[in-house]
Amino acid sequence: MSLSDGVHRMPIQVRFGDTDMFGHVNNAAFATYAELGRLRFLGSLDYAPGGLILARIALDFRHQLRYGSDAELETRVKRVGTTSLELDQRLLADDVVVCEMASVVVFYDYAAQRPKRVPDDLRAILEGYRERAGG
Repeated sequence: MSLSDGVHRMPIQVRFGDTDMFGHVNNAAFATYAELGRLRFLGSLDYAPGGLILARIALDFRHQLRYGSDAELETRVKRVGTTSLELDQRLLADDVVVCEMASVVVFYDYAAQRPKRVPDDLRAILEGYRERAGG
């Protein structure tokens, strides 16, 4: 993680089971990669992501990804709302953008079955990431 640019980076292991009969990574695997990145990013902030629910995910495929590629996922904070967090992610392989991803996660009270406010201490940290990433 580079604090200077506000981008969380993590390697992605492209597994043989992620591929399809054409030898490239199946599109469904990209949602899993995005989830791994979201959870690892929030975990790096010492936030236990148990009170989150995914509200939206969008995937824009740019290039094929193949088994054995060295892949890296970048996660940036785009926006911090009252009850939600919007993230932009990019999956790169060999320094080429393979997929651009956008997601919205809602801070959620599962007992009450409704959204809850982003905790103030976490909001301050997330806003810092957004500002450093130029969001």
